Amino acid sequence: MDVLLLAKSNNVLPADTNQKEAQDNGKRKLTNANALVAEQQQSSKKKKRKKIATHMDQESGVQSKIQKLDDSKPNEDESEVATSNIEELIGNTDTSFSTLKSYISENTIKAISDMSFTNMTQIQHKTIPHLLMGRDVLGAARTGSGKTLAFLIPAVELLHKLNFMPRTGTGIIIISPTRELSLQTYGVARDLLKYHRYTFGLIMGGANRKTEAEKLQKGVNLLIATPGRLLDHLQNTNGFVSKNLQCLIIDEADRILQIGFEDEMKQIVRLLPSRRQTVMFSATQTRNVEDLARISLKKSPLYIGVDDDRDVATVDGLEQGYVVCPSDRRFLLLFTFLKKNRNKKVMVFFSSCNSVKFHSELLNYVDLAVTDIHGRQKQQKRTATFFDFCNAKEGILLCTDVAARGLDIPEVDWIVQYDPPDDPKEYIHRVGRTARGENSRGHALLFLMPEELAFLRYLKHAKVPLSEYEFASTKVVNIQSQFKNVFVLFSYNFNLTGNSSFGSGFKRSNKAEKKSQVFNRSNFAGGNRQFSR
Repeated sequence: MDVLLLAKSNNVLPADTNQKEAQDNGKRKLTNANALVAEQQQSSKKKKRKKIATHMDQESGVQSKIQKLDDSKPNEDESEVATSNIEELIGNTDTSFSTLKSYISENTIKAISDMSFTNMTQIQHKTIPHLLMGRDVLGAARTGSGKTLAFLIPAVELLHKLNFMPRTGTGIIIISPTRELSLQTYGVARDLLKYHRYTFGLIMGGANRKTEAEKLQKGVNLLIATPGRLLDHLQNTNGFVSKNLQCLIIDEADRILQIGFEDEMKQIVRLLPSRRQTVMFSATQTRNVEDLARISLKKSPLYIGVDDDRDVATVDGLEQGYVVCPSDRRFLLLFTFLKKNRNKKVMVFFSSCNSVKFHSELLNYVDLAVTDIHGRQKQQKRTATFFDFCNAKEGILLCTDVAARGLDIPEVDWIVQYDPPDDPKEYIHRVGRTARGENSRGHALLFLMPEELAFLRYLKHAKVPLSEYEFASTKVVNIQSQFKNVFVLFSYNFNLTGNSSFGSGFKRSNKAEKKSQVFNRSNFAGGNRQFSR
């Protein structure tokens, strides 16, 4: 009985105990689950905090590097070693790009190799080491000297040194005078940044401003810009981070000032951080350039001029001459010359947009295919024409001075100046579109009327050697009668549209017809005066 009761008791007690244990296990599982969730949440928070901290550390690292660069502390061993090594590079006479391997990143070296450059030009060899050291530089070099790479290589290396990221904003700004030169610089920068991760962009008049603003807000480390559009974004685009700017590069400074951007440049300089490296290239040193240099550069910039001791202002491979032609024969001679050289690559310069438009219509009408580029065209048209001519093996491009500065158009055979420039310096820039690069060759032809011969004195004073070319009158194509019918048709069409500019364009553009004081013979009687408008 007792045994039975005990057995029953044993049967009841384990049942109660199991129920209690099950409840306890359930509670423990719930507690463990809650603990696991809490642990996962805590871990997620830690990871998030760690990620934020990492980004902050990276940002802080960039800012720290920027601060160190600004402070230029002389007691930093790494900085001293780097500077010492670069100073050794300055004294090196070897101009091969391979000598830079110890001083610039491997990615930049690879990009230079892909661009098929093996040796530095004179301006590159003299400028790059000083820019790598952080010096302010005022450079002067003839057109086609390779200065674009001279400032782009150190610019890319500065971004590399500071490990710039998109959120850091803009570290390099390159200002160019024209849209075409900006596009060209952008293309070189794109090739040079091929193996780098840094962001780069282009802002210029005529492009979509909203799209530009969106890119700037995302972060553009290396920015190429025209002056007016850059000032616009600096003043009006929220999220454009320019406070971390490390280097301002002003390319073709004299041209920027010449086309009327002096006030914009002064405003830009005031809006940008004062603690920065500044590089300025100018083919000519005018009073306005000196004023801009004074407010842009530090107190003791390094001047680098590679052409100061040259006897000739133009490149060695350029064969150049002039032809004296009366006004009534000028166009016939131009037509004859272009027809003879239609299978070559030729650029013809005119003094105004109207003159370019007129001669383009006229030459195409008489089955001499030409293209044209000038300042009144829409940007899309200018860009398309520019790149089409760059990629062409042959062709004739009529243009104003919008194409005379800085542009690197491959393998141009002839530069023809149908309208003389207003200044000998502009002559030099025009002919600089041919015979570009080391050991290149090209030809240039200047049209002069008998009353313009005194211009040669100023070219001689500017170290420009010219030979006189003679064209036999029997070889000049006589199409006078053919053109009479064309002129009647043109006159009728343009009278209907109210456009009278073409009529004056054939003889000479209004600007050229009222030529500057330069071509007033009474001004030459007084001796060697300054050549200016």
